[in-house]
Amino acid sequence: MAILDLRNPGVVVGLFLGAMMPPLFSAMLILSVSKNAKVMVIEIRRQFREIPGILEGKVKPDSNKCVDIASKGALKSLIVPGSLSVLVPLFVGFVLGPNSLGGFLAGSIVTGIIFAIFMVNSGGLWDNAKKFIEDGAFGGKGSEAHKAAIVGDTVGDPFKDTAGPSINTLITVMSLTATVFGSLIAKYAIFRL
Repeated sequence: MAILDLRNPGVVVGLFLGAMMPPLFSAMLILSVSKNAKVMVIEIRRQFREIPGILEGKVKPDSNKCVDIASKGALKSLIVPGSLSVLVPLFVGFVLGPNSLGGFLAGSIVTGIIFAIFMVNSGGLWDNAKKFIEDGAFGGKGSEAHKAAIVGDTVGDPFKDTAGPSINTLITVMSLTATVFGSLIAKYAIFRL
């Protein structure tokens, strides 16, 4: 039976490794959103250039191409973060032992809760600030405040729609991985810190 004692170096190592996972996972997702958005903008600009009449509303754009970019980009971008959410708990468990794995899960849960609440709330705040300015505050639409709010909302959307809510899935996958492989980790761990 693993006892999570903070005097145990293995537990502390696990805590730090676990605390690292939500920020790493969130950063990877936000970078993926940014990368896929750039690809989408390039496609939309191409359509504006090559298909006359889109801006006037005479011709419909090829929205299927944009949906294809979004879905393929999302699936491709989740390969590495998804793999990490399974492989890191296995590495910690099999190499450092059950105590470190327990510390790892505890660290990821504590940091994950903080990050999720921060990202969802700050992303929503940026979104609401833009709407507030668009309703006439600080000069309304077209003002410098509105331009700044658009930039803020561009950061806020992946915070509240992607990175923040996905931390729950990250913690769930890591916990399930630890649970499924728990008996093997208890039996075959290398160091047992």
